[in-house]
Amino acid sequence: MRPRFTAAVVMATTAAIALTGCTKKNDTDTAASGDAGKKTYKVAFVPKLQGVPYFEAMNAGGKEAAAALGNVEWLYQGPTQADAAAQADIVRSYIQQKVDTLIVAPNDPDSMAPLLQQAKDAGIHVATADTDAPTSVREVFVNQATAEGIGQGLTDSLLTAMGGKGKYAIVSCGQTAENLNSWIEVQKAYTKEKYPDAEIVDIVYAGEDQAKATQMATDLMNAHPDLTGLVGECTSSAPGVAQAVKDAGKIGKVFTVGLGTPQAMKPYLQDKSSTAAILWDVENLGYLTAWAGAQIAQGKPFAATNNVSSDLSAVAYTEANKMLLLGPALAITDKNVDQFNY
Repeated sequence: MRPRFTAAVVMATTAAIALTGCTKKNDTDTAASGDAGKKTYKVAFVPKLQGVPYFEAMNAGGKEAAAALGNVEWLYQGPTQADAAAQADIVRSYIQQKVDTLIVAPNDPDSMAPLLQQAKDAGIHVATADTDAPTSVREVFVNQATAEGIGQGLTDSLLTAMGGKGKYAIVSCGQTAENLNSWIEVQKAYTKEKYPDAEIVDIVYAGEDQAKATQMATDLMNAHPDLTGLVGECTSSAPGVAQAVKDAGKIGKVFTVGLGTPQAMKPYLQDKSSTAAILWDVENLGYLTAWAGAQIAQGKPFAATNNVSSDLSAVAYTEANKMLLLGPALAITDKNVDQFNY
């Protein structure tokens, strides 16, 4: 499901970009297709955490978009731990480098907002992707799926496995992560509304540490012997909670779902310690992120529906909240997991 392009599409895309009117920033540059002096835009993406399959898949998609667009230099660097201070240092570095567009998946949206303001003041276009900083000056948020779609998808998958009733707990990651918290709020309300015989008994935070998520899930099962469900709210805790159920010998007794990357979840989907991973095409998310960064760098407005690529031919944009939406959430099971190579 990765975006694929023929040489003709790549050439057409490059020509279209070259022929489009330039912004004030590059109004001295020539616009002829194939002109060696044409502007190359530096688009930098700072993930929450570098080195994990999820953000590395976003990076792969970003690289692919840069190659297809032909006028983008894609830069990618994140902290080695999910630490807001370490992420801020990388953001400051990109501001000093005077990149054209700076895109962040903030670990802490509130502390990131002033840095995005600094970038804007320095003449850098700013955006968020994967995780929003809604009170910041970001020009666009590249969203993977709606909070309602993700939260309801997680809840329906888990409660279907649980028979529509019982107690479950959530092992989340960063306590200040805006996207995770928005999904949890949906899960709370949706569980109460649709599944009156079900109850969320606890929510804990494991950072981006899979081993810690496994230990926390084990502790939850010990603290609540009647627990029959666990949610791993991010790509490290999803395999973590499934591993805890497997280690405890409770497959078929305690059910799990989570936001896990396909290949990381594959063994757990196959042995039924996980029912489903609710996700999206992460490489396509990275592709859309790079494309959006190029658009705002060039001063090009977003349309209500955007033809980004052959795989992303109808990406919706809403002006009210300045959001590009990749599409609906996807349930990854043992039946379709091999369609994804990350």
